[in-house]
Amino acid sequence: MARTPIPSARTGSSATPDAMQVKAVALSRGTETRVGSVWDMLIVRLVFTVVCVAAGYHFHPFHLTREIASLTGLLFAIAVILFEIRLRRASLRRLIGAATGSILGMLGAYLTTLVLSHTSLPESERSFLGLAVFLVMTYVGLIVGANKGDMLNLQALGGLFGSERSSKRLFKVLDTSVIIDGRVTDIAEANFVDGTLVIPQFVLRELQMVADSADPLKRQRGRRGLEVLQRIQKMPHLEVQIAEDDFQNIADVDMKLIELAKRYDAKIITNDFNLNKVATLQGIEVLNVNQLANALKPVVLPGETMRVFILREGKEYNQGVAYLDDGTMVVVDGARRMINKTIDITVTSVHQTTAGKMIFGRYDERAEQARIQAAAGTEPPVPRPTPPAEPRTSEPPGPERPPRSVTPESEHS
Repeated sequence: MARTPIPSARTGSSATPDAMQVKAVALSRGTETRVGSVWDMLIVRLVFTVVCVAAGYHFHPFHLTREIASLTGLLFAIAVILFEIRLRRASLRRLIGAATGSILGMLGAYLTTLVLSHTSLPESERSFLGLAVFLVMTYVGLIVGANKGDMLNLQALGGLFGSERSSKRLFKVLDTSVIIDGRVTDIAEANFVDGTLVIPQFVLRELQMVADSADPLKRQRGRRGLEVLQRIQKMPHLEVQIAEDDFQNIADVDMKLIELAKRYDAKIITNDFNLNKVATLQGIEVLNVNQLANALKPVVLPGETMRVFILREGKEYNQGVAYLDDGTMVVVDGARRMINKTIDITVTSVHQTTAGKMIFGRYDERAEQARIQAAAGTEPPVPRPTPPAEPRTSEPPGPERPPRSVTPESEHS
């Protein structure tokens, strides 16, 4: 008996029950593989921890007791595991930069030790200085190399490095105004913001001062900003970093944001018009939330028909004012008597200003009435044409008759 194919709801094609079972088995095997790899990592870390504890208990270096040495081995294993977990998140360029910097630091420390060996310092002091120089230069080379590793262009090498994505300019500094505004959270939830969001410490202090203000309106704005930051920190695809950098010689918060953006080679997210202009003049890229909102407003062209709700009267004679859902103002000529009504208008012009977009339209009352009557199934009355008046012809005056004389005989007859 032939087997009837079962339509697949996901792919839109037909699939037999055996094929569906194969897919289910493949998915279960993939899940088992991921779970198995996690268990393997846990087992390896557990074995490493046990070895470190056992080594500390057996050797008990530095004349430590066996218990303290075992505890030291446990702490050492935990520190190494945490370092390994953090190292797995680093990019390949950072790893290459860190390795190169640490090797150069060791080389510099070795050369410094050779110089110290030809001095007249005692052996104990030379050993201490050599170890100190080795640790310092290795640490400095590791940190500087990791930070400068983002400048490497591994894609130019191709091959294994061709898939390494460039992460340059992924730092974005948040302004106080955009935090209080709150729309940045919606943009971030839509995955239009990536990378690391940098929140300066002086911005947090400013938000705290606003939240502790005696003015209830300012206090509400400050608390709203702190709630927005909490929502951003809970987003799994974003990394939030609190920047401790401060510029004591600069009093203005906007100028501090610009200097911080220069230091981190970052962009500034704001909706402040003045900060946008100043940062652009200094060569800093700015992500303006207001510009993004204006760019997402619907596009209308002159001659199109719109349906709007007239909210109030305009400044000019016989004008009405309406607003779209995104806040765009619509000025309608001839709609003063249609306040609190929804009407159809014809767009006449569109003007883009710094504050946003303004739409001008015209309301045709006769066309609206004709449309309503046509929808109701009745035809508007057709006025009868008035016949043209006949021209009057003036006749030439005839001979004037003499007046009739009335005599008593004629009256009697």
